[in-house]
Amino acid sequence: METLISLVNKLQRACTALGDHGEENALPTLWDSLPAIAVVGGQSSGKSSVLESVVGKDFLPRGSGIVTRRPLVLQLHRINDGQEYAEFLHLPRKKFTDFALVRKEIADETDRETGRSKQVSTVPIYLSIYSPNVVNLTLIDLPGLTKVAVEGQPDSIVGDIENMVRSFIEKPNCIILAISPANQDLATSDAIKISREVDPKGERTFGVLTKIDLMDKGTDAVDILEGKSYRLQFPWIGVVNRSQADINKSVDMIAARRREREYFSNAPEYKHLAHRMGSEHLGTMLSKHLEQVIKSRIPGIQSLISKTIIELEGELSHLGKPIAADSGGKMYAIMEICRVFDQIYKEHLDGVRPGGEKVYNVFDNQLPAAIKRLQFDKHLSMENVRKLITEADGYQPHLIAPEQGYRRLIESTLVSIRGPAEAAVDAVHSILKELVHKAINETSELKQYPSLRVEVGNAAVDSLERMRNESKRATLKLVDMECCYLTVDFFRKLPQDAEKGGNPTHSIFDRYNDSYLRRIGTTVLSYVNMVCASLRNSIPKSIVYCQVREAKRTLLDHFFAELGKKETKQLSSMLDEDPAVMERRAALAKRLELYRSAQAEIDAVAWAK
Repeated sequence: METLISLVNKLQRACTALGDHGEENALPTLWDSLPAIAVVGGQSSGKSSVLESVVGKDFLPRGSGIVTRRPLVLQLHRINDGQEYAEFLHLPRKKFTDFALVRKEIADETDRETGRSKQVSTVPIYLSIYSPNVVNLTLIDLPGLTKVAVEGQPDSIVGDIENMVRSFIEKPNCIILAISPANQDLATSDAIKISREVDPKGERTFGVLTKIDLMDKGTDAVDILEGKSYRLQFPWIGVVNRSQADINKSVDMIAARRREREYFSNAPEYKHLAHRMGSEHLGTMLSKHLEQVIKSRIPGIQSLISKTIIELEGELSHLGKPIAADSGGKMYAIMEICRVFDQIYKEHLDGVRPGGEKVYNVFDNQLPAAIKRLQFDKHLSMENVRKLITEADGYQPHLIAPEQGYRRLIESTLVSIRGPAEAAVDAVHSILKELVHKAINETSELKQYPSLRVEVGNAAVDSLERMRNESKRATLKLVDMECCYLTVDFFRKLPQDAEKGGNPTHSIFDRYNDSYLRRIGTTVLSYVNMVCASLRNSIPKSIVYCQVREAKRTLLDHFFAELGKKETKQLSSMLDEDPAVMERRAALAKRLELYRSAQAEIDAVAWAK
């Protein structure tokens, strides 16, 4: 059983070393789940004397006003033999054999944290005492409750101390050791008052009655010690501390314990309770109870630790790894993040993630609809056909067929397809740019580094702009090709007209009758529709080749090339992680170290058993 208390001692020391001492923060805290005994009492209640009696040494600072201004976690370790000594967690490898120096170090360490302004702090001091005269036990000495601020203290000190005490004892794993002086009315006891508020049924409160020997003659504390005045689940324990005169004379603690035993054995009113009175019994009883509580809590602590380790690992993974300090490490980190972004971007285009289907919608719906809106039949109206046909021959009448007229009609009609072709290029460019922003938002690693996020976004958009320009040139060339060279087979397959031309006796502006001009318009429209059908297939191919395919292959190639030219300082500026994220990662890493250490400690005890 002793290993259980030792286990909790190790975990509590590890908690404090890594900054976990039950403070309010957003990180999970192991401290709150560990059973502990908190010593609560008002000023001048004899709290310090009780602790010293349990230990058997003078080691606590004394004086007027508020002496204890930080929690003191006192861990007692029973050793079989050897010299008694003390160790502080903040002074590793330094053994104190002079307990007067222990007292001085407690006061000095308090001042280091709080200054000499008599403020209070929730950061504990850890003190371990190794002695053959103690039981294995851990006690947390809290500042004494007070009703009035002394000179040099802010008016808030009364509330600050009460809030600190309450923050410790309200936790369900905390065992409360409530110290009350017997020579005062129990109803006015600060310790009992605050204990009753957090533990109304008295299920985890031990009552300790001090200064029994200082009660007025004719009065006694029997009703309290027997639980008649105020009942707790556990029996009240009375102690007789050394008087101030004894303290001044440095009366030996062993002798004081002997006198305490004699007092309860010889006093008629307490003789029947003597077997469960005194500081020695208090220490033994608390040690046994703490062992039982720890044993019952171990499965829950193991479950909490395992669950929290998973949560901490998950959040650390989400935050990402810290960046190396050297240039090569920074370069590698940037490229790895960019590769993650690039992969996400490709997944959008390939259908693994949504968004890429919008490109197909441009080809299947927007481009055909835009071509249809050109309304070629209006462009090939009778007036326009007559105008272009007659203008094409100039002053010379055509001899066989109005070939130049045909060409001009076809070219003037086909050139209008440049508009829908350009619109299709721009529409795909907008989709690709939108997917860049989506991929950036979905790349969690980029969220760590705002400057890199901007750089990658700008580089990707610049690449898409270059691809759009190339795509526009290539796509418009397809239209221009159709304009500059007509498909001869189409016209060869047309039925030949019996009358090759108009009536030569007519005016030059009346070479064709309306019927013939309509036939010319119909022929040109058929040819244009054939070309449109071909372009509806070739324009998407050109756009995909120049934009979509290139975006998948070379989106960040230019960025990588420029990256290799940057110096360490420039790379560092790109990896300007939010300080809050850096602090969070460091805190999580420390907390994860604590929980893994705790898991190993508990597992070692479990296997040993």
